[in-house]
Amino acid sequence: MLIWILILPCAVTTAATLLLLRLGATPMDRPNSRSLHDQPIPRIGGVALMIGASVGWLIGHPGAVAPLAWLSIGLGAFCLIDDVRSLPVVLRLAAQLCAAGAALWLGPIAPASLPLAAVLMLVVVWGANLYNFMDGSNGLAGGMTLFGFGFLALGAWLAGAQGYLELCAAVSSAALGFLFFNFDPARIFMGDAGSVPVGFLAATVGLSGYLTGIWNWTFPVLIFLPFIADSSVTLLKRLLRRERVWRAHREHYYQRLVRIGLKHRGAALLAYTLMLAGGCAAIYTRNSSAVTQRGVLVAFACCYFVSMAAFDAKWRRTGLPP
Repeated sequence: MLIWILILPCAVTTAATLLLLRLGATPMDRPNSRSLHDQPIPRIGGVALMIGASVGWLIGHPGAVAPLAWLSIGLGAFCLIDDVRSLPVVLRLAAQLCAAGAALWLGPIAPASLPLAAVLMLVVVWGANLYNFMDGSNGLAGGMTLFGFGFLALGAWLAGAQGYLELCAAVSSAALGFLFFNFDPARIFMGDAGSVPVGFLAATVGLSGYLTGIWNWTFPVLIFLPFIADSSVTLLKRLLRRERVWRAHREHYYQRLVRIGLKHRGAALLAYTLMLAGGCAAIYTRNSSAVTQRGVLVAFACCYFVSMAAFDAKWRRTGLPP
């Protein structure tokens, strides 16, 4: 069964993406002053990715995490409307909060108190938007989905958590099929219909795996740390400058790397390298003491923050705007 979950989502996503491109997929992501691309690109590739992942879930048995999978499909369908119609920010956040609340109610997360439930809902919403923020360079979000959910699947396999294994393996396989068309030069983008539900899954699966004892909370954080660090630090800097954080911009570190000449492919390969390092460290230390796991996470985080500070200093010397 597992071999089909590893093969079919990739094949279905590849076929669905080809079909979308053949039919002239719309809507288009048109270049503007905040874009990193210079020609219109369809931004509906997330639909193909979610279709592929759904095939894997249908032939597998996600078990207790099945509600998370189906909630992500509903959230993706709502985000597809947003891709086409550009819904208000308040409405988008309301939908994400509803999905997060439903995940707590129907899934295996089961918070012990109302305050904890509120915190977990905010974490899930942040995870969904974090992925959306980082979907702005060719191959970046698609590759991080391939590696991120691949490591989650490996961790679930080592822990004997079959449902988590099948859910994450299907997403990783579908991401590979999407990446064939999204790696530089990209022919299609993921769009909100893909980035938001995938981010939702990353957050809910990571949380539920921790709360059900499959892995320590440091495990998913270390795997997705390149995304978490870039998005969180960028958001904090924009908040401190009192900017409208919900508006599109080009201030993420991966965007600035592209702007100074590393190009899309170089930024994506750097992100893959960082994620491979974090994922391997997470797997290697998964049975270590909590102190060791936290120490490894802190060490990685310190390396990221020092590198970001050094890059900020270099960026200021270029004289370029944020």
